[in-house]
Amino acid sequence: FSCEWAAAHFRFRRPHSDLAYALEAGKVGTRAVLMAVQAHIITYLLFSRDTEYTHLERLCRIGQQEQGQALAMALAETLWAAGGGSRAIVCLITTAVTVMPRGGYRADTIAERIRLFEFTEKRAAQEFISDHVNCFKCEGSHGVILFLYSLLFSRTLER
Repeated sequence: FSCEWAAAHFRFRRPHSDLAYALEAGKVGTRAVLMAVQAHIITYLLFSRDTEYTHLERLCRIGQQEQGQALAMALAETLWAAGGGSRAIVCLITTAVTVMPRGGYRADTIAERIRLFEFTEKRAAQEFISDHVNCFKCEGSHGVILFLYSLLFSRTLER
């Protein structure tokens, strides 16, 4: 992954603003991944939450906590769908190297530290991602790469 990919994470616009629902997308290749998640965020904010606000207000009047919850739900929904509606794999980075590179493989300091968490119940996956949403949205978290790995493992390499 390039430096731009390694730096990419899920970052929202300012809370309680006209674009509070929107993810910030740079000019690198991560934009397609961010926009796919953005569609799920908007769906969640418009149709899954019970609130007295109108549709437009539902999007603009969200705070930081609601942004995190919307992101967690969007990630969980996408991973669950990738797993065929029967499982989801969430990849997080550990502090220690868990796999040593073998011949012909160049270490990237991300893949060697990934730990997989498998879920066979959708609700458990949603709760886990909600509890660990900062692993995808904080600067330096490699959040977009972690989500991409999670998608690949949830879908399986065979599929």
